[in-house]
Amino acid sequence: MEAYTGFAQVYDTFMDDTPYEEWCGYLLELLAKHSGGKKTPDDGVEAGGIMKQNLEQERNSILDLGCGTGTLTQLLARRGYDMIGIDNAQEMLQIAMDKREESGADILYLLQDMREFELYGTVGAVFCVCDSINYLLEKEDIIQTFRLVNNYLYPGGLFIFDFNTVYKYKEVIGETTIAENREECSFIWENFYHEDEEINEYDLTIFVQSGADTYRKFQETHYQRGYRLEQMEDCVRQAGLTFVEAIDADTHGEVTDVSERIYVVARECGKEENKHGGLYCESNGGECADTCVRGDIERAGGTGEKRP
Repeated sequence: MEAYTGFAQVYDTFMDDTPYEEWCGYLLELLAKHSGGKKTPDDGVEAGGIMKQNLEQERNSILDLGCGTGTLTQLLARRGYDMIGIDNAQEMLQIAMDKREESGADILYLLQDMREFELYGTVGAVFCVCDSINYLLEKEDIIQTFRLVNNYLYPGGLFIFDFNTVYKYKEVIGETTIAENREECSFIWENFYHEDEEINEYDLTIFVQSGADTYRKFQETHYQRGYRLEQMEDCVRQAGLTFVEAIDADTHGEVTDVSERIYVVARECGKEENKHGGLYCESNGGECADTCVRGDIERAGGTGEKRP
């Protein structure tokens, strides 16, 4: 049973209390904190020809990985960033594209699996939030995704992602049933935590009004794995990224044993800008070419789907 099909129709309705504006602001704070003088879109572009302009544009672009219906992507675009959104749920991405059409925002959306995504060049930062990483149930899938992120990040670019912890799934959510009724739709969320596998399962039953007295019923099952910070640090390093810091996503303070959601900041490692304005790629023998960021794609490639 596929996830984010029928649920896509009502996702924004039931997520209307999610503090996307706050998340957006904090992600950009982290970006500014760790960018080391990196330019923002309002700083303009230095003279130096088309290559310099193209590199500057890449540096000022952000990939929203697992963008869903594009709410955060839209907010970042309004802040002046060149945005790319990737998701593997077609129904969710269609809603994101509808929002783009309504707003007139210049956003590129791609229907891709995060474990095998491809871009045409590098980006200055990658954001992956709203527990998208938890849909990757195997460590190898996380490392594979992180390798691709490192491959497509501009030299020194930042990767900021969040994840739900084992503590949250086991102790906070656990075995619960949640129901919510709105004027035109309702849902029942039955949650099950499988402690041996540390897998969280939730079965969704969704009712969407289709007529004056009729409703359409949808059912979906979602699986997510809880992770510990040390596991994520290990995945970051195995993927070739540099671990920078971890923050409790709710308190914005230090991570504790009762942290429910954690932000991780990691930095690209392996490329640097050379004196000609091109990219020096250590793994590509120092060759300078605009294809070098794609040179490792075969080694970093993989198969599968982000969401079961």
